[in-house]
Amino acid sequence: MNTLNLQPLIPSLIELNVRSCLVVHKGTTIVEYYRKPMLASQLGKINSCTKSMLSALVCIAIDQQIIPHPDTPIIEFFPQLSEDNDTRKREITIAHLLTLSAGFHWNEFGGLNSFPTMTKSADWVQFVLSQPLSDPPGTRMVYNSGCSQLLAAILRQASGQSVAKFAEQQLFKYLGITAYRWEMDPQGIHTGGFGLHLKPKDMAKLGLLYLQEGNWEGRQLLLPATIERSTTPQLEADKPYKGFYGWHWWISSFSNESNPPTQVPFHMALGFGGQYIVVVPSYELVVVITSDNKKRNTSLDVFRQYILPLLVNSARPINI
Repeated sequence: MNTLNLQPLIPSLIELNVRSCLVVHKGTTIVEYYRKPMLASQLGKINSCTKSMLSALVCIAIDQQIIPHPDTPIIEFFPQLSEDNDTRKREITIAHLLTLSAGFHWNEFGGLNSFPTMTKSADWVQFVLSQPLSDPPGTRMVYNSGCSQLLAAILRQASGQSVAKFAEQQLFKYLGITAYRWEMDPQGIHTGGFGLHLKPKDMAKLGLLYLQEGNWEGRQLLLPATIERSTTPQLEADKPYKGFYGWHWWISSFSNESNPPTQVPFHMALGFGGQYIVVVPSYELVVVITSDNKKRNTSLDVFRQYILPLLVNSARPINI
């Protein structure tokens, strides 16, 4: 596979006013763009990319049997569900939370404004658990940061540590993530669906960990089978991004220039306002894009409209 030349991308990044863009190909950073040099060392809000980081932590806990099998009903952690009039809530599993298919009647933004309402409540976990069901658990993916907050609460309960402390001991220290900020709910549970602040280079490390099937410098932090299950399409999704959803990872594909063209799968962490960690295994590629332009969510256009054409024209995928 030829070395990628993505330098023609830089003028587009300047025009689109993105905050940062990193492209790592075969372990080498071939694009490292910051709108201002100081942004390389500043923490930035990664918004819902936090979900994919939480997924990694939950998967580590599952691999280490700190959290039980993903098919375990969450009533084991939230016994108050036994008192709910809707008995279907007793069927909600950890896997349903990971795939955002718990079935709660939820509209993240607009309509019910479930997410802002949750963040204004006195007890976020109880708020989520008390929502009525609109679907049987496991049948439909509905974007829901409340499910992520339940996962964070489960991780804290199962590990006996805060989510951030668990992250430091089980993941961050190996990846070399030494600076971060992580928001908390009123009960002191770190936010599962948003609220993590990282440097762009540290966002890229999460993508590289998944590209390397959970291996980091010879240490297996996550099992390859767990990585595969996390990034395998579980349910179809159309909001806020059309494609498929795995375990707190979005899954999509693009067509390459082979004859005949084939679909190349990729998975990504996606955050409001243009935060992306894109992993393309067959191209040995990780792309990080961050933005703070709230008026235009341009970052996905950067990947699909600017990086992909350069990618498919200058490189061929490896067989994996």
